[in-house]
Amino acid sequence: MIHKSKAVVLHQIKYSETSVIVTLYTNNFGRQAYVINGIRSSKSKQKNGILQPLFLLEIDAYHKPGREIQRLKEFRLTYVFNSIPFDVSKSTISMFISEILYKVIRSEEQDQQLFDFIFDSVQYFDTLEKGASNFHLWFLINLLGYLGFKLQTNYSSINCWFDMKTGSFVPQRPNYPQTPDLEESQKMADLIHLEADNFFLYPITGKQRTRMLEIIVDYYGIHIDGMGNINSLAVLSDIFS
Repeated sequence: MIHKSKAVVLHQIKYSETSVIVTLYTNNFGRQAYVINGIRSSKSKQKNGILQPLFLLEIDAYHKPGREIQRLKEFRLTYVFNSIPFDVSKSTISMFISEILYKVIRSEEQDQQLFDFIFDSVQYFDTLEKGASNFHLWFLINLLGYLGFKLQTNYSSINCWFDMKTGSFVPQRPNYPQTPDLEESQKMADLIHLEADNFFLYPITGKQRTRMLEIIVDYYGIHIDGMGNINSLAVLSDIFS
């Protein structure tokens, strides 16, 4: 039976001379891997061009529960980007976010709230003219809430150390190496309160942005087993250094 679904592109690998396996996050079936035959042939190169990180699709797919790799019958753009593919910074951020999502979302269960957050956030990112360089910080902080690791908002002059294990702020420095210093802890508190409509107002240097991103990625790694290294983090750091 063929099912229609919206989907976000997370990852693709070559499967044969002319085929690929693409991993999508769908609104109906969660994370799914699909084989697409013939997509790398000379006649289908343009079609393969829309299987890029975070591209938003509508798909027609065969779905059999329990099957590791499903089959994709047809796919098309459901939203046409205006800026992401043409802006080096935005396309690099997209690559980074898609790698994070590929490594942290593993469920094949439907999660409409999570899907809507990702789908809507990507569209919003495409429209941003100011503050786009802070989008991934906001996105990763807010994504945690949908994954069950929401950060606490209890920062104060007393609770001034960020605890990487509890996601809260505590009065004394936690005793393990990955603990952010006091300035970084305050930046984390600021990021938790960062609103989507004022990215461009957030005062942060390129060096600070890179450091905060490292802290957030470390937090993900502490709470999500087997996440591994994020290869695109180094590329992103170079872009904003």
